[in-house]
Amino acid sequence: MLKQHTVEKIGGTSMSRFGEVLNNVIIGNRSSKELYNRIFVVSAYAGITNMLLENKKTGAPGVYGKFAQGDLSWYDCLEQVRQRMIECNRQFEDLGLNQEQADEFVNERIDGIKDCLYDLLRLRGYGHFNAKTYLLPTRELLSAVGEAHSAYNSTLILQKHGVKAVFVDLTGWREDELLPFNEVISKAFAGMDFSKVMPIVTGYVKYDEGIMTRFDRGYSEITFSKIAVITKAREGIIHKEYHLCTGDPAVIGVDRVKVIGRTNFDIADQLSDLDMEAIHSKASKEMEYCGIPIRVKNAFEPDHPGTLISCDYVSPEPRVEMICGRNDVEAIEVMDPEMVNRVGYDYSLMQNLVDTDISYIAKTTNANTITHFVSQKNRRLDECVDMIRQRLPSATVTRTSVAIVSVIGSNMRIPGFLSRAATALRDADINVLALCQATRQVNMQFIIARENFEKAQRVLHEAFVEKA
Repeated sequence: MLKQHTVEKIGGTSMSRFGEVLNNVIIGNRSSKELYNRIFVVSAYAGITNMLLENKKTGAPGVYGKFAQGDLSWYDCLEQVRQRMIECNRQFEDLGLNQEQADEFVNERIDGIKDCLYDLLRLRGYGHFNAKTYLLPTRELLSAVGEAHSAYNSTLILQKHGVKAVFVDLTGWREDELLPFNEVISKAFAGMDFSKVMPIVTGYVKYDEGIMTRFDRGYSEITFSKIAVITKAREGIIHKEYHLCTGDPAVIGVDRVKVIGRTNFDIADQLSDLDMEAIHSKASKEMEYCGIPIRVKNAFEPDHPGTLISCDYVSPEPRVEMICGRNDVEAIEVMDPEMVNRVGYDYSLMQNLVDTDISYIAKTTNANTITHFVSQKNRRLDECVDMIRQRLPSATVTRTSVAIVSVIGSNMRIPGFLSRAATALRDADINVLALCQATRQVNMQFIIARENFEKAQRVLHEAFVEKA
């Protein structure tokens, strides 16, 4: 049975605008009782995790990246993190943040991390310690400090405003005990009355398997999901700096997109597969199984209900809910005359992707050709292609940089849908290289040249959303 509280996640970009978040999301016009029955899971301030680990978009190494490479400039990077955190503290002085307490927290954590990394360097010098044994824990250690910093600051600010906020530090700082994920969460919230206190929780959780090891950079949404499931929340709310819209406002135009309003977990999975940041697919799954809906809201439009993602929603009328895609896609095409009527060829080809830990986004096949569309971010992509060429010497293997544009909806059984889409793209002089659609008709994917990526989105949005 679901309880009355919500679990709400605030992303890094929004956290950096905490004054607005305070007024729009956390306090606003709420009375004393209305403040509670809400658990907040917070991300690190914008850019901090990039500095601690590596830049999410460019891959440029941060503290961890340089430490792992043996680059001694990691020390300077860590000091830059310290300075950036203290600068963040100064930004919130007007909100009542106690500067002395906030700075002391930062210095204690950064000094501890610095000592730890120096100790690891000394151990490494003996040559008996495999890097694999300490690099992953190092990544965990560095990941944790960003969320600890933002959660601690938020708690201090809220307490200054008369809110009974409680800092829930799940990072395991200086704790020897390693527990399973569920036990860490259950222990942290045991006996807590959500109607009387407001937990401010770190997005990072230290547990026995390692959250970074399993989920890497999407871990804060995993934490959000776990807390919602274990505490039996009535709803999970994700506060972003934008609405979940029918298209990317930066591409389509702010005045042309619409808020989706309602959709289901199936569609959330489709978005995740396209690297859209609605919600991490592994985070949404447990909430889906437990019947806990997720609401995606714009943190800076507090009165707007946002978009509700639920288990059973299907649009009562056929419609397109979203036009989206990704332009970081590589087409790996395998053409082999020996493929025809050969049982197991597809399996032998797939084994190469499995061996190099590559998941494909889409796939097309005919008598003698199989093409997998994969993210070019895969670090072992070159290795995979070389492996295919070695294992399948009779095949011609080619790589092409492409883009995928998807038309997505919970109910798209529209007569003539494909014809309308193809006509719209044709009229815009956009050639379709390949087409992928399952019989369930919730996602139609058009593979096109990268130079047409944004143009195709605008064309399809106009055809299926603006003129619908």
